Amino acid sequence: MNDSFILRDRSWREANERVTLSSNATFSSNSKGREVDEEPDLFRTAFERDRDRIIHSKAFRRLKHKTQVFINPDGDHFITRMTHTLQVTQVGRSIAKTLGLNPDLTEAICLGHDVGHSPFGHTGEDVLNEMLEGGWSHSENSVKIFKQIEPLNLTLETLNGINFHPWKYEEPPETPEGMVCRFSDRIAYLTHDVEDAIRASVLKVDDIPKKITNTLGSPGKQWINNLISGVFKASSNEKIDMDTEILECMNELRAFMFDKVYLREETNEERIKAKEVVQKLVSHFEKNPDILPEQYINSQTNLENAVDYVAGMTDRYALKVFKEL
Repeated sequence: MNDSFILRDRSWREANERVTLSSNATFSSNSKGREVDEEPDLFRTAFERDRDRIIHSKAFRRLKHKTQVFINPDGDHFITRMTHTLQVTQVGRSIAKTLGLNPDLTEAICLGHDVGHSPFGHTGEDVLNEMLEGGWSHSENSVKIFKQIEPLNLTLETLNGINFHPWKYEEPPETPEGMVCRFSDRIAYLTHDVEDAIRASVLKVDDIPKKITNTLGSPGKQWINNLISGVFKASSNEKIDMDTEILECMNELRAFMFDKVYLREETNEERIKAKEVVQKLVSHFEKNPDILPEQYINSQTNLENAVDYVAGMTDRYALKVFKEL
């Protein structure tokens, strides 16, 4: 008898996790829950609900018009924050499935990890970091968006993975799925940023240090495969890690990209303009808090509310408002 249309409800899915996932995985039935208690969904697990809520959020949709590396690129095929996020999610899900971790939690963390990024990529982040006493973090802002500005009541595991995905935090994510997002983010952006730089004639393949190409192969699919394999090779029951040789190579690639692409002299003028846009927008909304949308007006200082609003803007909307001002 064909049972393919028998409903697999939440209870069935939770039981299936116990059978199919590693004992080190984060089981949805063991979730620490949400800040506000909710009735469980009839069909979806807690982490599946997180994933769906993030995909349907306005903050997620705005990623399609936020800079990854190149500000307002002319070509159709340059990476945006949205396509970066989708690639991180694909890499993360592949790693999680192979290691027997929870693919739904991994997917939720990866989909939400960058929604808090400011316009104009890391240039915008640097400006906001300078303007706020105590600094500003895109990952902490992602959590703030999902908790306060566009509250989705996500599980604590998803919020923790989003918050601690950047490598700058010594404290690792509390779940192995969160650590998978950490590696997936770097694997994705280093590989696709190199391809974008070659597409933009900023780099030639011959410019890439031979040690990197000898270890990882040609830019593109080969790099992704070898970097992911490095995670498979070194991960164990104790922790998610990367093969030492591959990790050293990835770190050398990152240093090379900062030197030759991210902070190259030719982009100084572009970065200065982007910095001016962010600074002036924040200053304007700090002085005129009454014109902020309702969800950005709360008990914080006017500066903090202005930063929240500007941080949520896409590149093109920030430029539009700046031009109007």
